[in-house]
Amino acid sequence: MNLVKFDTLFSNIFKKIKLSKDLRSVPGDSLYSILSCRFKNESLLKQALTHRSYLDHEAGRNISNERLEFLGDAVLDLIVTEALYRLYPRGSEGELTKARASIVSRDSLAREAKKLGLGRYLFLGKGEERSGGRKRKSILSDVYEAILGAMFLDGGLDQVKHFLSRNLLKDLEGRINREFDDNYKSRLLEYVQARGKGGPEYRVFAERGPEHRKEFAVEVRVNGKVMGRGKGYTKRKAEQEAARQAIETLETINLQ
Repeated sequence: MNLVKFDTLFSNIFKKIKLSKDLRSVPGDSLYSILSCRFKNESLLKQALTHRSYLDHEAGRNISNERLEFLGDAVLDLIVTEALYRLYPRGSEGELTKARASIVSRDSLAREAKKLGLGRYLFLGKGEERSGGRKRKSILSDVYEAILGAMFLDGGLDQVKHFLSRNLLKDLEGRINREFDDNYKSRLLEYVQARGKGGPEYRVFAERGPEHRKEFAVEVRVNGKVMGRGKGYTKRKAEQEAARQAIETLETINLQ
């Protein structure tokens, strides 16, 4: 199909679309307001919002949001990877990969799409509409990526970065800490095993305070050497802090 026929077909399809809220004219609640971005080529945004279930057989699937989702996924990976690379200059490849996976996961993207209310603007087929497609995680995460792809084509990489900085990547360090703070023991175990070292050994070396508010002090040893110490009002918290410190110590040693 040549480009002229493609554009005509695309225009005819969207003449049939009736939005409950116009993309441009609803003050303070329009999709443009939500995205903080106005598209020069509005057809890209409409395509990003179009689930394949909306299109009839003759229209084909080339104008659903699947291709934009494919592009948006790659753009998202690039931007998130760069952000993590700059934020954690000492982070290993494995650690950065895990952090990225948590940020770009389906659940994570679906949450962001839900916060933005993107489900209201989707173009769905009747079957998807009846089965709750506007709230389905897979559809919401896909439309989020598709919108990123549309933004990239319409305004370039900087426009996508600006958008992501206001939602998905906002307080990135805090988000990563919340995701991984409770997993330092597992990360330390993986770290030492990957380098052929003996497993971490934790020991409570002090307890302070009354029984109802006792603070524990824990040290962790790797190959018999103390690599980290931590305090907490539970042994688990103290061990997590000791493991966090041990990871930092071992990474510093490896850099020297």
